Amino acid sequence: MVIQKEKKSCGQVVEEWKEFVWNPRTHQFMGRTGTSWAFILLFYLVFYGFLTAMFTLTMWVMLQTVSDHTPKYQDRLATPGLMIRPKTENLDVIVNVSDTESWDQHVQKLNKFLEHNGVLNYPKRACQFNRTQLGDCSGIGDPTHYGYSTGQPCVFIKMNRVINFYAGANQSMNVTCVGKRDEDAENLGNFVMFPANGSIDLMYFPYYGKKFHVNYTQPLVAVKFLNVTPNVEVNVECRINAANIATDDERDKFAGRVAFKLRINKT
Repeated sequence: MVIQKEKKSCGQVVEEWKEFVWNPRTHQFMGRTGTSWAFILLFYLVFYGFLTAMFTLTMWVMLQTVSDHTPKYQDRLATPGLMIRPKTENLDVIVNVSDTESWDQHVQKLNKFLEHNGVLNYPKRACQFNRTQLGDCSGIGDPTHYGYSTGQPCVFIKMNRVINFYAGANQSMNVTCVGKRDEDAENLGNFVMFPANGSIDLMYFPYYGKKFHVNYTQPLVAVKFLNVTPNVEVNVECRINAANIATDDERDKFAGRVAFKLRINKT
């Protein structure tokens, strides 16, 4: 025989909830006395306080092993990579000589990139690379806007920074650029490099990090393309020639080298 429970009215349910929240007979709040709640709150206060103290101590001990100036581990940066400026999404430098908007974006990127060149390094007063060494690609008093308005664009090659890396190992180094394939070499035409022969002076190294080298500007090599075959996409590869920088690692396409596409559209 099934015994059915008596169905409670809505008023009875409300009264039971009121009594659960605060029972005036037993002076219990939500089923516990004030003393019980005090012990629970004290327990959690001590428990989470201990966890906070342990986490803080762990972080403090770890930070004692980390230098503000030099990364503790930089195994993946043993070989600096190369990159170009102006930097585009797919490393495609496309210039439409008759369309100002197509190349003005590149000019603005270069202006912003070069605006800090010539500012003194502090407190490490290492030799400062000055944009005047970029010759026709310095952008100083240049009505051709780095050559983009005349279809002879300048592309800057920069080496990524690696802290305490002595590039070149006390031997001369330079950057060279070529067309990746035979047809690219033919379409690439002539170009000039600044500084001459794409040389990078060793006096700009090593780099000591952001805190030591405030306003540090790494040396650049500018490549001015003089007569690229118009309306043809040209694949260009530039690499750095240095005794302690490998450029033949097929797993890292940017280790000591960079490849980009150049196209000059003329109507």
